[in-house]
Amino acid sequence: MQNDNFEFSLGPPTSGFSLYLSSRTKKIHFIRHAEGHHNVATKETGGTDCLRTDGDPRDHPLYDARLTEKGIDQAVRLRSHLSTRPSQGRSFTHFDLVVVSPLTRTLETARHIFKRGRQPGKPDFMDAKCHRTDALTGQDYDLPAPRVLVREECRERWGEYVCDGRRSITSIYPEFPDFDFSEVANDEDVFYSEERESDEHCCKRATGFLEWLNRRPEKCIAVVTHSSFLRHLFQQFGGQLCKQDQENLHRVAGNCELRSIVMCSHGTKEQEEIDSMLDATKGRPKSTVIMQSSSGINLNMLG
Repeated sequence: MQNDNFEFSLGPPTSGFSLYLSSRTKKIHFIRHAEGHHNVATKETGGTDCLRTDGDPRDHPLYDARLTEKGIDQAVRLRSHLSTRPSQGRSFTHFDLVVVSPLTRTLETARHIFKRGRQPGKPDFMDAKCHRTDALTGQDYDLPAPRVLVREECRERWGEYVCDGRRSITSIYPEFPDFDFSEVANDEDVFYSEERESDEHCCKRATGFLEWLNRRPEKCIAVVTHSSFLRHLFQQFGGQLCKQDQENLHRVAGNCELRSIVMCSHGTKEQEEIDSMLDATKGRPKSTVIMQSSSGINLNMLG
């Protein structure tokens, strides 16, 4: 696509290129949340002990941590960057859908990048619509802000650290009234516990999330999520990539980093219901095994 800043590869398998039917591909733009107070705390203390507690985790000041002022600035600057990057003649911020983790720092990141919203006691900080100027005609036009859908599947690896628990939806919703929480099944956080979610379960949850994205009709989707979740997702793919691309796909994402991929489905298969990926598994041994993907989904990195 002209001026899309995307690169597609064509050719036989032995050439180092790939050819896919466009109808089986969609673009997914993963964004790690901007800087949160828990990120600052771990840097200042040099470890994660500050994220643990012997008491009620909900009483800890870093429970479901919020963005710092620097984090808010990171999100605003990413919005500015995306608004100047064209995609099929549309502003790059005009996605078909935005999917976001229900933790406060991801919701705040998405609000500052994509949506109009009102914070208590503060004026609206962005327009309801995205303003765009047609490059050929010079005519100004508006694009509606994208739907923002909240899903539990793309939240951070849960357990042990207080920052990775979430507040009740009842308390969160008034801050984000224009976000769609209708697909979050539980008001209270039923997944957080003292035990860390296993690597194996987080990997399965991540591929289950990809399968859910694959079944959706939208072709250009943004996902606002977390670094450990992305690490568990991406490390299951890219085994056939060149070394540089593999390193770029697998490295830990920075705060408010955008990492874009083309996802290609090679067909449908029997699969568990997505809800089963959200069942908290207790008593499983922790694992550091990188799972081989059997999802029938291929990830190619975008330029």
